[in-house]
Amino acid sequence: MRVNWFLMLACILASLYAWQQDPNWADQNLVFSLNNFYAGRVWTLVTALFVHASWEHLLGNLPFLFVFGNTLEKMIGRNNHLLVFFLGGFTSFLLPPIIGIYSPDTGMLGASAAIFTLAAIVMLMSPLKFSWLFLAPQGLVAIIYFVLNVALVYAPSVIPGYDPSVAYIAHVIGFTVGIPFGIAWSLHWKKNLVISLGLFSIYLVILALLGALAGIQTPFGVF
Repeated sequence: MRVNWFLMLACILASLYAWQQDPNWADQNLVFSLNNFYAGRVWTLVTALFVHASWEHLLGNLPFLFVFGNTLEKMIGRNNHLLVFFLGGFTSFLLPPIIGIYSPDTGMLGASAAIFTLAAIVMLMSPLKFSWLFLAPQGLVAIIYFVLNVALVYAPSVIPGYDPSVAYIAHVIGFTVGIPFGIAWSLHWKKNLVISLGLFSIYLVILALLGALAGIQTPFGVF
């Protein structure tokens, strides 16, 4: 059985457990913050990867973990899969408050940043792998969400749906963590990057044409 299924199950069970607890206790013992970490609650670095804030948060992440996680584990094996999942998640939690982007008391939780790490590697290893869940090549899905999050970091007012409670910068960091692994594990990463960029360009052209026909401006479409 793939370890990715256990990661998904851990997200579900940890979230259900957290939602039954007193919110203040959960914030101190399950959610990551630099203050919690410095206070010796180092386990929150792990628990926060699986605990989610709501059903919407959880159900928003699980399809992406299912698609990118299962694809990547088939290619690199369970040990490497776990390595990049946790490394991407840990880095995305630790780096923003350490360099001053977030205050030390900012709580962070959810698997999305770690999933971005997986997505970046898939993009550089197998961009044309088709996802029937998203009805699109996985390299395209990965680069759309990366570009969207970069845009939300630098120009949040331009993109509809901006949510100040979402750590978009952590998503960008998670994706960035995955890039050197994708390069190391792919013999054709340059070609795969070009393929992903090409798919994204085609997506933008199609989106612009549909937007012009419908009279609607939607820079990143329905993704």
